[in-house]
Amino acid sequence: MRLLLVEDDLTLGDAVRAFLRSRGHAVDWVTNAAHARAAVQSRFDVILLDWRLPDGSGVDWLRQLRDSGGENAQTPVLMLTARDSLDDRIEGLDAGADDYLIKPFQLAELAARIRSTSRRAAGQASGRMTVGPIELDRAGQSVTVGGAPVDLTAREYALLESLMRRAGRILSRATLEELLYGFEADVSSNTVEVHVASLRRKLGHDVIETVRGMGYRIRA
Repeated sequence: MRLLLVEDDLTLGDAVRAFLRSRGHAVDWVTNAAHARAAVQSRFDVILLDWRLPDGSGVDWLRQLRDSGGENAQTPVLMLTARDSLDDRIEGLDAGADDYLIKPFQLAELAARIRSTSRRAAGQASGRMTVGPIELDRAGQSVTVGGAPVDLTAREYALLESLMRRAGRILSRATLEELLYGFEADVSSNTVEVHVASLRRKLGHDVIETVRGMGYRIRA
């Protein structure tokens, strides 16, 4: 998944970004509301939002996002904050947050909350996604084909998850690069093609369809 982390604590932000990237996510990290407003011109799967930002309130920013009608107006948002009173939690949820995680938190719980938040936003009751003979277990980050386990790299897994989450839709190479790497990575021109070729070898050559001049898709 592609995640936007809005967090001004440099130590926490660095730890969260490193952990989530190690799990195969693309993480774009900004430290204030102004940069967050610029970042949400691109598409994200989940936004991780601190309450107290140096240039304003994360909750106020969230209200503006929900009212904007923009690219990420409906994107699920997970609040990350030390504000733990009942009134604070109610305010955050009423402002448009989909979940609320109190600092300090365990990184493993954060990863689980991201999975559950994105699953609910997609209307999925289970953490398992199935397309044809392929089953992807988001909790275990594992993939099977016809019940047989398949060993994927973190990038291959992330690419497959991105396509399966959007089964039936054509995703351009540029979109897939953003979903896999975010803003910061210097990605070579054939990176996506290399990952697609590797997935085809492991999953079957007819799993991922190339739509000439447009991109790739997995048929629903």
